[in-house]
Amino acid sequence: MRPDHRATVVSAPGRSETNRPSFRIRLTAEALGTFLFFFLGFNAVAVAADLGGRAISTLGVALAFGLGLTMAISALGQISGGHFNPAVSLGLAVARRFPIRDVLPYWLAQIAGGFVAVLAVAAVYSGRATAALTTSPAAQISSGGAFVLEFIVTGLFVVVIATVTADERAPWKGMMAPLLIGLFIVTAADAVGPASGGSFNPARSLDPALYDRSFSRLWIYLLAPLAGGLVGGALRTALSPTPARQSQRQVAPPVSVSNSGVVGVGPQRNVENSLTSIQGDAL
Repeated sequence: MRPDHRATVVSAPGRSETNRPSFRIRLTAEALGTFLFFFLGFNAVAVAADLGGRAISTLGVALAFGLGLTMAISALGQISGGHFNPAVSLGLAVARRFPIRDVLPYWLAQIAGGFVAVLAVAAVYSGRATAALTTSPAAQISSGGAFVLEFIVTGLFVVVIATVTADERAPWKGMMAPLLIGLFIVTAADAVGPASGGSFNPARSLDPALYDRSFSRLWIYLLAPLAGGLVGGALRTALSPTPARQSQRQVAPPVSVSNSGVVGVGPQRNVENSLTSIQGDAL
């Protein structure tokens, strides 16, 4: 039987989260977070297209996307889980960190939020700038080569996300998660993006393509990230400890009760609780 979305969710040993936002609120937060993430990145691309390379470098564009993602997760991850990427939702579902039944609604919310970001950029910048939002590999890179790069990077991205948000064995799990996730995007966009097109996110490529009605090689940026997310989720599951070992190694953290009656392990764990709360339904 499908549990109620507002039910109490156990996010980690010894901690629970009550008064969970409704599914509608979670989808709204996911759409808004995707808008924030895409708007900052798309704006950087548009600035480079309209004002020239001296206004913002390729590293600047990578920083806009990566730090935009960090800000979106920090602001809204405690509500929706902070995916903002269809490949991440699919990968976390495969890794049993997200309910499979919620994947499609999250995809629709992500695409909707991202499309509004395209509209916002199109309202300010030129047609050349909005055309620059579409993704395509470098002239020297084949479609197959771009597919391989997008596949590998997205798979690794899902492994990183699942580790820094949910692996109890990782000492950096929790508070640093938004920064580490954003840093991965900065690194990948700067190191791999100029060759592959730097999508790593089906919605990031689909939304500008829908607006510009330009679907050339779009299949690369839909199939490769989704396949990479799927494999990344499966790989993360394979690397997880067995239930027997995990139960032997788990030690209940010190429990404190705030004035509001919320059970936790101190303020430094707030981000961890937020990022892992969405995963409870899959457990």
